[in-house]
Amino acid sequence: MTKVSAFTDDCLGESDAVGVAQGIRAGDFSAEEAARAALARIDAVNPELNAVAFDDRERGLARAAAGDFPAGSLAGVPSMIKNNTGFAGIPTMHGSAAVPPTPATANEKFTDQLLASGINILGATTLPAFGLTATTEFVDRPPTRNPWHTDYSCGASSGGSAALVAAGALPIAHANDGGGSIRIPAACCGLVGLKPTRDRVVASAEGEGLPIDLISNGVVTRSVRDTAHFLADMQRYAPAKGMPDLGLVEGPSGRKLRIALISEPITGGLLDPETSVALESVAELLAAQGHMIDRVPLPVERSYVQQFTDYWSLLAFGLDRFGKRLIDKGFDRSKLDPFTAGLSKQFLRRFWATPGVLMGLRKSTKQFRGLFDSFDVVYSPTLGHVTPKIGYLDPGGDFDEIFERLVQYVTFTPANNTSGTPAISLPLAQTKAGLPIGLHFAADLGQEQTLLELAYDLEAQRHFARIQD
Repeated sequence: MTKVSAFTDDCLGESDAVGVAQGIRAGDFSAEEAARAALARIDAVNPELNAVAFDDRERGLARAAAGDFPAGSLAGVPSMIKNNTGFAGIPTMHGSAAVPPTPATANEKFTDQLLASGINILGATTLPAFGLTATTEFVDRPPTRNPWHTDYSCGASSGGSAALVAAGALPIAHANDGGGSIRIPAACCGLVGLKPTRDRVVASAEGEGLPIDLISNGVVTRSVRDTAHFLADMQRYAPAKGMPDLGLVEGPSGRKLRIALISEPITGGLLDPETSVALESVAELLAAQGHMIDRVPLPVERSYVQQFTDYWSLLAFGLDRFGKRLIDKGFDRSKLDPFTAGLSKQFLRRFWATPGVLMGLRKSTKQFRGLFDSFDVVYSPTLGHVTPKIGYLDPGGDFDEIFERLVQYVTFTPANNTSGTPAISLPLAQTKAGLPIGLHFAADLGQEQTLLELAYDLEAQRHFARIQD
């Protein structure tokens, strides 16, 4: 096994982001010292991980030296932004050779909200082309590798962020999620990954124009409290409208929950043995704590799989045909990777189904949310099977074969994107080979507090997988 860890005896130590911020505020070390330590760690591990899409260290160091950060709970903490989100001065490349390296001239709206936490952006992290798949692999450059074992996928699409945080190079990093892209790499890399409720944070530039906005912005972290502090900072900057207020959630509530356990993938088939054992083990822990556990099937029709994949293909078609307008006037569709091109062609074969797809996805939202009439939380694996090796989801491979593998792998997460409901992946188990296994908890719209309280409890009861162990 090739494990890559950046943890060392510097000012960052093994601290999470909140711990680093506390050290800066207490004067134990400066924001500049924290930034230099993070950059040294990145330089140590990135040659193996390939997780940095753009290095913006000079501006990050200058910002740290000035110490002029918003008064968020993460002020001065070194971090990076995923390279599909506009940050002035950084080219937003979307992981694709089709996009020219044109520096963004302004922040997008969410970026300003992210910066309100006080984090210090040192660069941008990798993602697969346009975030359309579940592994951070490419046809024109080396893959981003999993620091737990570099032969394995780190997940996607927020793969670079997850790899750097899991390796200890950064305490926290930006991520976003349009079908599982926060939760999938969190599961693969042993992190906490919360997809907030739709509109809990400011909408992404990509999602604003979609008929159904699948995308939620967030972070990947090594502790529940980092995710809770991030979300509280986001709400202080721009309180969400039409949903319960969310301040800082600081621990478990002790509340006994009604939990729906879903163990059967909507795509059919069975879970692999290690995922199944992990799921049942945590279910036993939850029951022992007094939570009510009932096994239920996912209350969404099997046609949902086709509808979601048709909508997914529509997004690729839009990029393929309108990339110059949607992404950059220098967009070159001849440089699209085979997987994106294959998705676009797949849409053309079924374009006639689009009106029914939108109706079907809205119907599935009602069906899925109906679970919360009887339950507080829906519990399942994050993924259909354990993390695959690099190459299993190769974007340059046979499209039909890779697409079928992807659908079977990403079977539990998309329902939260189409319904807009919040969900969190927690690193509560490991395979016999030592790779993390993520387990997944979802709640109704606006109920992030329930998920965070439960996550705090599980973090205390069953310590999360740690790469340093």
